[in-house]
Amino acid sequence: MVTRILKIHPNDNVLVALQNLAKGETVIYDGHEYILQDDIQAKHKFFMQDMNPGDHIIMYGVLVGKAQHFILKGGLMDTENTKHASDPYEFRPYHYEWRAPDVSKFEGRTFNGYIRSDGRVGTANYWLFIPTVFCENRNLDVIREALHNELGYAVTDKYKSYAHQLVEAYKNGEILEEADPNSIGLANPSANRVFKNVDGIKFLNHQGGCGGTRQDAAVLSKLLAAYADHPNVAGVTVLSLGCQNLQVKDFVDDLKQRSPNFDKPLFIFEQQQSQSEEQLVKEAIRKTFIGLTEINKIERQPAPLSKLVLGVKCGGSDGFSGISANPAVGYTSDLLVALGGTVLLAEFPELCGAEQQLIDRTKDETAARKFIQLMTAYNQAAENVGSGFFMNPSPGNIKDGLITDAIKSTGAAKKGGTSPVEDVLDYTEPATKPGLNLVCTPGNDVEATTGKAASGATLILFTTGLGTPTGNPVCPTIKVSTNNALTKRMGDIIDINCGPVIEGEKTIEQMGEDILEYCIKAASGEVIPKAVLLNQDDFIPWKRGVSL
Repeated sequence: MVTRILKIHPNDNVLVALQNLAKGETVIYDGHEYILQDDIQAKHKFFMQDMNPGDHIIMYGVLVGKAQHFILKGGLMDTENTKHASDPYEFRPYHYEWRAPDVSKFEGRTFNGYIRSDGRVGTANYWLFIPTVFCENRNLDVIREALHNELGYAVTDKYKSYAHQLVEAYKNGEILEEADPNSIGLANPSANRVFKNVDGIKFLNHQGGCGGTRQDAAVLSKLLAAYADHPNVAGVTVLSLGCQNLQVKDFVDDLKQRSPNFDKPLFIFEQQQSQSEEQLVKEAIRKTFIGLTEINKIERQPAPLSKLVLGVKCGGSDGFSGISANPAVGYTSDLLVALGGTVLLAEFPELCGAEQQLIDRTKDETAARKFIQLMTAYNQAAENVGSGFFMNPSPGNIKDGLITDAIKSTGAAKKGGTSPVEDVLDYTEPATKPGLNLVCTPGNDVEATTGKAASGATLILFTTGLGTPTGNPVCPTIKVSTNNALTKRMGDIIDINCGPVIEGEKTIEQMGEDILEYCIKAASGEVIPKAVLLNQDDFIPWKRGVSL
């Protein structure tokens, strides 16, 4: 019998609908009857008792909101009767005992990665183009078109072919409405690559480097240095204009500070010192081509799973995110931590309501207080401009059952599993301690994934209930669906389906093990995530302003 409703935590006073439920219907949970006062769509919640104004609403075992007026038992939770609320948090001496999961299935396992001179291991072998200022974006676009097409990294051939088909149909006087959009398939993107051991040529187009504040340029410099130093990057070409705020010297200094023994090929070109744009572009292509011949000599080698650095992220979240995909990814996180690996949990606006749990799990008092300071300052900055963490949920989140930020956040925090917090990192700080690390980033999908890669994530698990095409230039991003319907509708961007958890066909633990198996294959280049196949290379630097 398929389960229709779910109570997430024993202390909760709401139930979650796993299927659409009708007004007037009587449902039974744990021997108690509930007459539904409203239609309850799947992913939404209804109350287990009469609620009076100000009553606490508990979900995931914590405060997630307060009732705004009287609500009958069996009534739908919505934005009118429920407003965000979360408990205060503080540092308190607390001894957290963690029961690690059974990892016997994975002990001794390896993945085939790219071993760098500093001992870190990449899951991909990329060449990276970096502009120090937005003025160079156009030159990057020209170079991208030239290299991607000639070296076999372009993924738009099917669309070019379809456009050509439409042109021919137009010339022949055919009816364009009858042109079949499914007539052109996706070819194997690696079949025609010139450099078999180079997984991609990536470009960090951005809108920074000049204008704005000098602090913006300084943060951008550290971010670009972090990407140049990334273990998935084997060589770097930098394009600079010359007069911008972010000078090449600043970038090089930040790179040396981050990696004193940096030894990757690094080519720097400054346009205001070149003879012409043509000379600049041709020379950048020539030198990069020579560099590609060198990094193509690097081959994958076995490495222990402890060398994996896993970023966990959610976006386009729904009411199933905290029930299926996020807990499953959390179990994957726990497995990897137990194996000696590293996990990065970020999105500070989406940890609202889960702060005390994370503080109590933080092993070091200094790190715990750093987390409190970063969270407090971030939320205060948002409130200073008339916002706050409580305004994080998007219209899509709310429509699909995430009524308050605390509901969204406590479900989002499940991606980090249950292991102790080893360290707390500010934006662009590198992860140096194995285990679970908290990374200060916005909740914004691309700003968050950009920040995770800067801290060293070599794979990103990205859960979604509504669907999103987000990826990252240097970190393969694996899309994990929360439900069957999304996987069926947007299967061209989804890699893993956690719908079987909702349907009762798999446990969280089984799903978590499946996800780790996929990660091992992706890290070894045996499977290519959809975001990588589609060149979904999204990159948005955070200016440290208010972004939720």
